[in-house]
Amino acid sequence: MSDPGNAPTLGEVKAVLDGWFDPRWAESWDAVGLVCGDPAERVDRILLAVDAVPATVAEAVDNRAGLLLTHHPLLLGGVHGVPADDPKGGLVHRMIRGRVAHLVAHTNADVADPGVSDALADRLGLTDLRPLDAQDEQVVDKLVVFVPHADAEAVTDALAAAGAGRLGDYERCAWTTRGEGTFRPLPGASPAVGSIDELTRVPETRIEMVVPRTVRADVVAALRAAHPYEEPAFDLLAQAPLPSRRGTGRLGELRDATALSAFTEQVAAALPATAWGVRAAGDPERPVRTVAVCGGSGGSLADEARRRGADAFVTADLRHHPVVEAVTERGPGTMALVDAAHWATEAPWLDAVAVRLREHFGTTVDVRVSRLVTDPWTVHAPSRPTP
Repeated sequence: MSDPGNAPTLGEVKAVLDGWFDPRWAESWDAVGLVCGDPAERVDRILLAVDAVPATVAEAVDNRAGLLLTHHPLLLGGVHGVPADDPKGGLVHRMIRGRVAHLVAHTNADVADPGVSDALADRLGLTDLRPLDAQDEQVVDKLVVFVPHADAEAVTDALAAAGAGRLGDYERCAWTTRGEGTFRPLPGASPAVGSIDELTRVPETRIEMVVPRTVRADVVAALRAAHPYEEPAFDLLAQAPLPSRRGTGRLGELRDATALSAFTEQVAAALPATAWGVRAAGDPERPVRTVAVCGGSGGSLADEARRRGADAFVTADLRHHPVVEAVTERGPGTMALVDAAHWATEAPWLDAVAVRLREHFGTTVDVRVSRLVTDPWTVHAPSRPTP
């Protein structure tokens, strides 16, 4: 039971989710973030689903959820309006009338740590997880600037306000040392310290701060505005990118090696049931220990999974020709491919996010996961052997 009196606002919930699944991590073609809803409204019930479809929207409205959080975007294609007589527009209107906000975390949740593939890997019992296709850490520069001692704090504050010195959950991070700066102002200069044609010596502080490349111009502008010198001396050094824990897909290990046929059964038992089920390509007796996974459509990562030494790759939406080539042209012992329903490989993420939301907001929010199966495939007829 939630405690509505202490419920967070939609804006506060969104801030938490954006911290876990930063919208800046989304692909350029994606449509993530808040679709509808007032950030000032209180949210005491949240419903999670893979898809925003009539059934899940109705479930959110009927359960008086203040927020419907989905993985797949409702408005992924180009949208110029949401009239109520349009199928998607009608859903938006229904949510607004029912006071249900809608938030999407899609490819930004795919690459998060933990994200969609972590939840899939956990469901399959994999350990020692690492990104299959790792993303680089945020690209940063190193700023080094020399400032008179008396101005060092003010300049550091100005640089921090412009975005410099941010490391993880810390801000205004800086390293300082003291030394002596020398210069001779030439005719035409307007020195803040010293005189024309005279060598000047000034006790100075050396300030070093990291600068995310996205705010480089803002930080340099802040430096020039805050520095007391007419021509401040500084270096801006590009840093080599480092791999992060974020990325698409995960690679992990099973506790014990098992035959592909038995592993495929394990995958089917671990994932929510669908008409599609689970199928595998490869030698049924092939031992499987190292497993790559990618929630959703991960066929493009098959070669990377093979290069990283995976015995099997679990994903969805695999295409015929690449699979045929993979299992017939790679030689003995080639990596097996396990193909599950797209919806089923992403549904475990809902439970993982629900746990995090409950831990964060406690009893102030009632968090539920929709158990409606929104996988579009509804009928499966197994083939019969040819007489």
